Amino acid sequence: MLSPLERLEQVLKVLDEIERLSSEAAIVVEGLKDIEALRRLGIDKNVVALGRGRSIVAFCEDLAKEHDEVVILTDWDRKGGHLARTLKEALTTNSVKALESPRTQLVILTKKEIKDVEGLPAFLERLRTAAGRP
Repeated sequence: MLSPLERLEQVLKVLDEIERLSSEAAIVVEGLKDIEALRRLGIDKNVVALGRGRSIVAFCEDLAKEHDEVVILTDWDRKGGHLARTLKEALTTNSVKALESPRTQLVILTKKEIKDVEGLPAFLERLRTAAGRP
């Protein structure tokens, strides 16, 4: 089991990777609160929320016009898992590389303490406190 400091370092590493990828790849989240949470964490390039009222297929076709890679960062509840699988399929169909590893790593590192992107800033603060790194 990882110490709070080790978990903090690994979560920050994943977030740094997402930020690095965002210079070229789109970062797909579920909603506006997720966009705001990522902004608070310093990730503000190419972050897009699933379009309300638009099909996932149409959304992915539009993404394919501008991006060769997309980071899927849906929530880690049942709905988010289903969306991630659907997005991956639709992106792959449009010849876009769907990157799921950052989401998978966050799911593992947050250990069911949070279930969504929106909860990341508060989780990170709790982890910093537990690690003695405010």
